[in-house]
Order: sequence, then structure tokens, then C-alpha cells
Amino acid sequence: MTLILSKLKTLVGKYGLWGLLKKALLYSSATLRARLPLSVLFRPGNYRQQIRRILTGDFDRVILWRSSFGFQAALYQRPQHIARQLARQGCLVLYEANPLADRVKSLRWQEDHLLLVNFCSPPLRRMLLRELDRLEKPKYLQIYSTNREMPLLELQGFVRRGWRVLYEYVDHLSPVISGTARLPKNITDKFAYAMEHPSVTVVATAELLRRDVVKRRGGRNLILSTNGVDYDFFQQWAPYDFEPAFRDILNRGKPMICYYGALAAWLDYELIRELAESGKYSVVLFGVKYDGTFDRMLRGVPGVDYLGPRNYRVLKYYARKADVLLLPFLVNDITRSASPVKLFEYMALQKPIVSTDIDECRNYQSVLIGKDHTDFLRQIDRALLLGGDDGYLALIDAEARANDWSEKAKVIVDGLKGNEKHPGS
Repeated sequence: MTLILSKLKTLVGKYGLWGLLKKALLYSSATLRARLPLSVLFRPGNYRQQIRRILTGDFDRVILWRSSFGFQAALYQRPQHIARQLARQGCLVLYEANPLADRVKSLRWQEDHLLLVNFCSPPLRRMLLRELDRLEKPKYLQIYSTNREMPLLELQGFVRRGWRVLYEYVDHLSPVISGTARLPKNITDKFAYAMEHPSVTVVATAELLRRDVVKRRGGRNLILSTNGVDYDFFQQWAPYDFEPAFRDILNRGKPMICYYGALAAWLDYELIRELAESGKYSVVLFGVKYDGTFDRMLRGVPGVDYLGPRNYRVLKYYARKADVLLLPFLVNDITRSASPVKLFEYMALQKPIVSTDIDECRNYQSVLIGKDHTDFLRQIDRALLLGGDDGYLALIDAEARANDWSEKAKVIVDGLKGNEKHPGS
């Protein structure tokens, strides 16, 4: 009950009470419809034949992604990018559809080898798993370390059916990220299982997470694949009409420094306040209020323009107008273990980047590191000069290209291929 209440508190802070109630009603209605797709109930033979045709396709392995993170969610992050790239590199990816975001009644191709699946439907789920049991190709259950929905018993059921587990260790496990008073048991149980069973393939998304796995169970079946960027997407532009509020910011004549992402407890709000109080910049923030910290720390602070969230498809147009892009994080266990997706997106936008002293950002020459608040402001002034430096722009472009999502998926596929050569591993 304590976990439920603490999560509700976080969600109310994120969406507001009315927004949460509306979202809950919509999700409940969508889930109910997804559980009872009439076409599957009345024409099971058609779907059985469809699944069999799919499973005779040209692919090397099956990866079943289980999560409530919908493919069509406005927040376009690692799950969708990795799924797309795995599908392009020899895998049949079965991606669990979110009832509200994806609205998939049964099965729907997203693109070649990437299939959205309504896993809420018991008859479709049973049918799909029975057909997969007959498939003599490697099969992987892919889950995130932050997955709170799946109990360990369900994971073990896949293992008993002969499936391998692909466990993505994507964040330092913390109640701050889960939005609860303490970590949910479903998260801690699966983490313990992954660390106790070297046969589980662990993908660590940051060097500190990789080291943690090595310390706990050694380096067997361990892959380091940080976050990345869809480089080509950030080179494609079309005319875009900004709203008056944003045009007013552009017309101020001050350098615009910008952060986009979750507004949460891991942000250094005092640093952002100092940036605003300097009076030198237009400080612009985009993103979802993940918890109540933004309203407590920055709401109403002069010089801070919070413009809310933007869809992934259009966010780049706003960020491209910035003079400097920021990673203003507190330095703690959460941020030191993070590989921020926005870091690589910033690179692809070819904008100078200034970060606090978090571990993953030190790995890239294009990122200017502020050791403390005073140094952070100094690095912003330096970044403003680098915005027109051809050598710097070439460096940041090269680092963006090297971190395309295709490269991140290739590391994973290469690791799986190596493991598949040793069936007993």
C-alpha cells in the first residue's frame, strides 16, 4: 500500500489530479478493449496461420520486448530505437504494444521484422507462445531493469520454455526513478535473478553499470551498449512555425541556453537558478514534470522559461535554436550511472554542450564539463564561442555519427551471436 500511495503521489505531481484520473480512465478502457479483441476470439485459425507465416520469415532470432512503454509514446527513447535497429540487423522483434499509445487489436507491422503485439489478449498471447515453442531459433525475452510489471515467476516461465533472457541494465536502481517510497519487489527480484544467473545476457548502458555487473557476477554474457541517436533524423528539416511564446524568447537578443528532458529530483535546480539570476542568458526548459521538484524549486523564478513537453518529432526544431545545450544534473549515483539520450541528440544537432561532472559525459571530447557551479558558467561562455568553430563542430559531428543507434544495436547483436555459438552458456 505504501508503494502504491507513493507512486500515486508522483503521478499526481506529474499529471495533476484531473489529468491522472483522465489518463487512468482512458488506459483502463483501452486495456479492457485490448483484452477482448473479438477478431481473435472468433477467428483464431486466421491468426494462427498469420503467426506461422511470420515465423517462417528470414531472421536469425526472436526478441520479445515486454514492457508497457508503447512504441507510439510521445517520449521516443531507447526502447523504440533499439527495437528498430535490432529488427534491421537480423532479429524478429515482437514489441509489446501499449493499449493506449499503440491501440493494436492483435498484430501490426511497424516496419520489416518489427511487429507490435497485443500481449494483453490472453488467447492471442497463448497462441503466439505455443507457435514460438515450435521455432528452432534462439528466442530472447528482453526486459529492462526498471520493469515493474513482470513478476519473476513470469520470467522464469519463459526460461522453462527454453527462452534466454536479455536484461537491459539501464539505470542505477533507485526509488527516485521508480517514483515510489522503495523499489518495487518485481524490480528487485528480477535484478537479483539476473545477477545470480550468468546465463542471463546483461546489456549495461553505462560504464559504472557494467562494472557493477562484473563485481556481482563477472563478465560472462555482458555487453556494454550506451544510448545513442538517430543521426539521420536530426539532419532532416522542414519549415516549422513556433508559437508566440517561443518567438518572444528568440527576440530577446540574449544567448539561449536550453535543457530538455525530465524535470526531476536529479536536476541541479540551484545551478539552473544561478544561470537565470546571472541575467546573461535566456534559460529555456522543455519536458515533463516527473515529480514535484520543479514546482518546489523553480516555479516562478524570473529568467526561467518552462515551455512544457514537446513531441520527439518537433523537439529538435526548438533545440536547434539554442546557442548552448545543457546537462545540468546533480552528481550522484543516479546521474553517474546514466547515459543520457539527449547527450547524443545534442551532438547530432551540432550545438555546444555543457554538462556537470557526470561520468558518461567525460567520455566525449565535445562535451564541456563544469566541475562546479562557477566553472559551469565559465564553460557556457566558452561554449558560446565554440558555436562558430569549424573544428569543434566537426568533432561533435563525428562523435554523433559514432553513436548512432545502429552501432549500439550492432554491439548487442554481435554479443548475442557470440553467446549462441555456445548453447550451454
